[in-house]
Amino acid sequence: MDKNDNRKNYSLSTRLLYGKMQTQAWDYTHHVVPPITMSSTFRLNSPQRGAEGFSAIGQRYPDDPGEQTYVYGRMGEPNNDMLSDVLAEAEGKECAVTYATGMAAINAAVLFSLQATSEVISHKTVYGCTYSFFTNWMPRMGHKVTFCDLSNPKSFVEHVTDRTRLLYLESPANPTLELLDLEAIMAEVKKINASRGEDDKILTVMDNTFATPFGQNPAKYGVDLIVHSLTKALSGFGTVLGGAVVTDKKYKNGLTLFRKDFGGSLCPSTAWNILAHGVSTLSLRLPKQQANAMKVAEYLEAHPDVERVYYPGLKSFPQYDIAQRMLRDFNGNFAPGFMLYFTLKAEDGDASKVRGEKMMTYVADNAYAITLAVSLGQIRTLIEHPGSMTHASYSAEEQIKIGMHPGGIRLAIGIEEADDIIKDLDEALIATREFANT
Repeated sequence: MDKNDNRKNYSLSTRLLYGKMQTQAWDYTHHVVPPITMSSTFRLNSPQRGAEGFSAIGQRYPDDPGEQTYVYGRMGEPNNDMLSDVLAEAEGKECAVTYATGMAAINAAVLFSLQATSEVISHKTVYGCTYSFFTNWMPRMGHKVTFCDLSNPKSFVEHVTDRTRLLYLESPANPTLELLDLEAIMAEVKKINASRGEDDKILTVMDNTFATPFGQNPAKYGVDLIVHSLTKALSGFGTVLGGAVVTDKKYKNGLTLFRKDFGGSLCPSTAWNILAHGVSTLSLRLPKQQANAMKVAEYLEAHPDVERVYYPGLKSFPQYDIAQRMLRDFNGNFAPGFMLYFTLKAEDGDASKVRGEKMMTYVADNAYAITLAVSLGQIRTLIEHPGSMTHASYSAEEQIKIGMHPGGIRLAIGIEEADDIIKDLDEALIATREFANT
C-alpha cells in the first residue's frame, strides 16, 4: 500500500512533520533552474541500499548520472554533484569534489594522497593561509615542505627525493601576480614520473583561483588536481564560502573519502547559489572586470606617485610573454585577469608602507567605488595590504625574499565603471602625497 494513502490515519502534528512521502513534482527535468535540496540525510528503502551507498562513496562520475546512492550530505548530495559537474566541464577535467572553503579544498588536495613521511615541494609564493598550512601544520603531520622559485621551471628538480609525492603550484601567485610556465614545469614532472611506478608518481596541485577556468586551463598541460576557492570569482558576489578540487576520476574516491572523514562539506544551498548565480555568470563578469583592470593599471602606471604596477596585461609586466601563452579565455583571447599589485613612491620601503596604510585608511573613510577588505573576484572592487593582512603569516624578511614589497597594495577589480575606481584612487593618492617621504 502507498504510504501516502495511509497518512490520514496519523495525527495532524505528525503529518505536518512528514507531509507526503513522495511527490511527482520533485523531478529535475521540470526545472529551468535546478532546485535546492536541503536534506542532510536521505531515505533508504533497505539496509542493503544504505550499505551500497557507503561502499560506493566517490564512485559516481559525470558520465553515469543517476547511479548515486545518496545516504548522508557529507558523502554527497544533488546540489554539490550538479556544481561539481559544471566545474569539471569548465576546467576540462573528468570530475570535481566540493568543500566548505578554499582552504578545505587545499587541505584535501594536498593530504589525500600522502603517506606518513611524504614530502611536498611548493612554489615560494602562495596564498598566506596555504603558507601557514605548509609551515605550521604539515611538519606536525610528519611531512617536509620545501619551497623553491618555480619561475625557474627546473628549480624543483634538485629537491626531488624518493619521498616526494606532490608539487604545489599557484599562478598567478597571490599577491605578486608572478606567473609560472606550466608547460615547462609539467615537462620536468613528466620526465621524473616516467621512471616511477603509479603509486610513486609526483602529483601536481595547482591553485587556479586568481585566473579562474575562464582565464587559464592547467589541465591542458597535464596538471593533476586544480584547486579553487569558490568564494572568489566563481561565486562572484561575495556572499558565500566554498572550495573545490577538479581532477580525474581515479582521484575522486580519495578526495570524497577525505571529505567524509575530515568534514568540510559544502552546504547544499551554497552549492546551489554558486551554480545558479556564480558559475553561470562567470563569462559575463570577467570581461568587464578585465577591461576595468587594464584601464586602472594603465592609469596607475602613468601616475607620478606610483613606483611600479604589476598586471599581466601590461607590456611592462616582467613575464608578459608567459602571460600571453598561459592566460587565455574560453575563446582563446588574452585574459590577463582582474588582479593588480602596485607600490607607491617613497624614500624607502618603510615609508612606502606608511603611505600605503594611509592611502587605504583614506579609501576606507572616503571612497565610494573601492572597499578596504580582503578577498577578491567580487563584483565590487576591493583593496588590501597583503603584508599585514592576507600574507601576515610570512615574516617581513620572507615577504621581501618572495618579491613582496613592504608597501605593496593588492587591488581586486570589480564591475563598477573604471573611471569611478580611478576617481577614488586619484583622490587617495593626492590625499597621502605628504607621506611619500616620512
